[in-house]
Amino acid sequence: MRDSDIRACLLNCLEKQYSNDSDTLIVQELGLCQGYARVDVAIVNGSLHGYEIKSEKDTLRRLSGQLNVYCKVLDYVTLVASPRHLSKAAHIAPAWWGLWEADYKKGKLKIVKVRPSMENDSIDSAAIVQLLWRGEALEILKTRNLHRGIVDKPRCILWHRITECLSLNEIRNEVRNRIKSRQNWRVV
Repeated sequence: MRDSDIRACLLNCLEKQYSNDSDTLIVQELGLCQGYARVDVAIVNGSLHGYEIKSEKDTLRRLSGQLNVYCKVLDYVTLVASPRHLSKAAHIAPAWWGLWEADYKKGKLKIVKVRPSMENDSIDSAAIVQLLWRGEALEILKTRNLHRGIVDKPRCILWHRITECLSLNEIRNEVRNRIKSRQNWRVV
């Protein structure tokens, strides 16, 4: 069982679940914290839900580093793992992470929910704002008349201004809306 096998099955499940929801975007390989980590699949709607895949061929070596980034940015996380990794991953992952098992049943790959995901209560505004492209960050500041003196500054300055002036919930809403409005961008 390879990553691509699990990914195809997961995407099929998610596409069925969200096929009638025009407010939901499914994104593959969403880079977080300026590319420090990438979540395999993300659902963007009223929240950011990341799905991390660990196949038979994977190891869990990178999971602790991924965990640190995911906990700063994602509202929900679900680990989709082969039986080989599920037990050990359950001890590494926080209790709020969902766990799904990917395994063959009667010759067909199935994904079974083992533990539901719960909402993350430790989102870091400085980390989530990094999902914004420079133009998007500037547009947010302009709509609030907060852009004076920083129009030509690098995106990190724009991000900092956003975190200083907007609440965490405002930032989360803006980030989700900007990602959903991107045209033909890593969309399934």
